Formats: sequence, C-alpha cells, structure tokens
Amino acid sequence: MISAPPLQNKHVLIPRGAKQAKAFSELVERLGGIPAEIPLIAFRPVAMSEELFYILKEIHKYDWIVFTSNVTVETFFSYYKNNGKPFPKIAVIGSKTREVLEEKNYQASFTPKEYVAEGFVEEFLPHVSEGMRVLIPKGNLAREYISSSLKKHGVLVDELVIYETYMPEESRSQLAEMVSKEKLDILAFTSPSTINHFMETVRDYQLEDKIADCIVACIGPVSKRKAEEYGLTVHACPKTYTVEEMMNSVIEYLKNE
Repeated sequence: MISAPPLQNKHVLIPRGAKQAKAFSELVERLGGIPAEIPLIAFRPVAMSEELFYILKEIHKYDWIVFTSNVTVETFFSYYKNNGKPFPKIAVIGSKTREVLEEKNYQASFTPKEYVAEGFVEEFLPHVSEGMRVLIPKGNLAREYISSSLKKHGVLVDELVIYETYMPEESRSQLAEMVSKEKLDILAFTSPSTINHFMETVRDYQLEDKIADCIVACIGPVSKRKAEEYGLTVHACPKTYTVEEMMNSVIEYLKNE
C-alpha cells in the first residue's frame, strides 16, 4: 500500500514574492500540499544617493562586507559595477545567500554555522579586530544587532540601506479572502516582516478567530519570537533555518499531533 504524502491536501501559505516563491511552492507540491502564494513581502531598491555612490566608489577601503540575505546580494550587485579595485572579504548568512553570491562570481570568506544574527556575531568576531572597517548593506527594516555588537568591539561599521521592504497592496484583499474562508491550513512564515504584514491584515479585517486552527511554522527563532509577540502558538520551528527544514518540522508536528 502506498502511503499518502505527508502534506496531502494541506493548503500552505507561501508568503514570498513570485520569484522567490517558486522553489517553495514546488517543495510543498512534492510533499502533497497545495501552495497558496500570497506575497506578504516585497522589496524595492532605494534611489541612488550621494552616500551610496560614494561607498560603491570607495568599496576597496573596507575590510569586510556582510550580506545577510540573498535580497541584499541581488540589490547590492544591481548597483555595484566592478571598477578594478580590490573587493572586501565577504561574510554571508545562509546557504541561499552564499549560492546567490556565487552566481555573481564572488566567494564568501566566512559563513557561520548558525543562520541568525546572534550566532553570526559570535562566530565572526575572531575574524575582525579593533579599527577594521565593515560594510553592512541592508533593508530599511533590518535589525541593528550585528552592527551594534561589532561596534562594541571597536569595529568601524557602516550600515547602508539599499532596499525597502513593503507589503504589496493587492495581497491584503487576497489574504483576507483566503483567511475569512478558512482556506489556509499551514501558515509558513519566512521572516518577522511576513508575520507583521500577515497579522496587520488579520487584525484590520478582524479575522483572528479564523486562524485559530491553523498550524503555524516559523523559519527560525527570530520569526518565532515575533509570532509569539502577536499571541500565536508556533507549532514548528527548525534548528536549521531553511524552508526545507521548516516543512520537515511541520511534518514531524503532524506525525505527533
């Protein structure tokens, strides 16, 4: 007898934009689930500024550049044009970030074992010393934990906002409709921002009671804390912070339910 796929007929929220959602949706389908793609988060590059222009021109003066996500890599290299000057050593958080970097023909000199800011800082500190210069390209909503922690150890850190995070307006009504009709079984959150945008919509439409029976999954501890701040019970959170492991943790939860 052939066993049913682990997520058979489960409707899974895919909160990423079309480009990033594809691989996630395909994973859910392979597991027997039904992906519901509703982009709760989107990114737009900031306009070229004098500060951004200057930093790109003087990039060789930094010892390290830190990329915290594949979005920061994509956005940074949409601005940066190789001027022949030495490029800083590169530190990245996450295997996907490293993959996207390598697609640009750059190699990371440092990748932490743990894909969160706290783990990154602990592992990265031995690689820097007082007076070193570090550049951190980021989104407008990114945490400041890495920069503040490095500064405490005398590292000279510049943070550079290169993109804005926002919720696509058309997603609000789409999400409200699906939640109101209770068409979502699993809420798979990939960042604190996806949780913020989800809960803002749920509260605006007064749909809290419609998500009471949903399984809540978070990609990592930072997202988990954000979900719990909203009063959500998190049923699945992996030790390795990838969508694959998040779905595996959902499957484990369902087995024991």
